[in-house]
Amino acid sequence: MAQITIEVSDDDAANLAELAQRCAEADKERDGATTHGPIDVAGLLAMLAQDAAMVIRRPGSWEGANMAQVFTSHGYEV
Repeated sequence: MAQITIEVSDDDAANLAELAQRCAEADKERDGATTHGPIDVAGLLAMLAQDAAMVIRRPGSWEGANMAQVFTSHGYEV
């Protein structure tokens, strides 16, 4: 398995931690009925990386199509 290291601003790190906490709470509220279970920041970023990879691997999937739209919105042609 590959390991990728990134740097983000302190503000972005704090916002990612808040988002991961909200996702973990949502998983609890839904009795575990989420695709990745309760997640932390690393799990959240891994999930996003998996969805981004689906732009290539499974472009017609909802994950791949929605991530392609994100990239298109940023000006990238995928």
